[in-house]
Amino acid sequence: MATIAIYSLKGGVGKTTLAVNLAWCAAALSARRTLLWDLDPQAAATWLLGGTNRDQAQAVFSKDVSVASQARPTRYPKLDLIGADASLRRLDQLFHDLDKKKRLAKLLAELKGYDRVILDRPPGLTETADQVMRAADLIVIPVIPSPLAQRAYAEVVRHLGGRAPLMPVHVMVDRRRALHAEALAAEPGWPVIPMASAIEGMAAKRKPVGVSAPRSPAAQAFADLWRAIEHRIA
Repeated sequence: MATIAIYSLKGGVGKTTLAVNLAWCAAALSARRTLLWDLDPQAAATWLLGGTNRDQAQAVFSKDVSVASQARPTRYPKLDLIGADASLRRLDQLFHDLDKKKRLAKLLAELKGYDRVILDRPPGLTETADQVMRAADLIVIPVIPSPLAQRAYAEVVRHLGGRAPLMPVHVMVDRRRALHAEALAAEPGWPVIPMASAIEGMAAKRKPVGVSAPRSPAAQAFADLWRAIEHRIA
């Protein structure tokens, strides 16, 4: 099993969009048995995949319920979901109180039978972020081609100090903008996810782009990114 975390210091950079589409790619394109674990109390990934909130998402961390029992099948073959809810707003405090630096990693070890686990977590340098960074085999970081987003990425790199492998991804890219073109030229090796109506329409359709717009450039970009991820973790 390989664990891929989607993480950003900033909000509003398409983190959940990446998580949902990469999870679908893992299941549909690579035929991996895949779990998306939503750790964000906003529960956007849960909503997009048709999951329900039961106000017990935090209970798996305090051993009130087993983590495997919380996984539910989605409408997509080979893709399961552990949903989020508002109880996760207290997760940072719980991790602090438990004082177990690898609690999340131990829970992931209980999820036998999955080939890929995608973690969608809230932004910020928090106790939950540190747990995710210790547990992940690869951390995918969406970066908008803008000075503030690039500064946030640099802060994540500094915070990690080489403790975990990173894959930065340029997202919401409009190649017609000079600032975006300059950013892409500066980092030509980074994968690119374009600004696209197919991606913006995800919330309305509640479907991954590979389902709602399978022939779109956006769907191809997510597929290319997933193949790059598989290559990194192979």
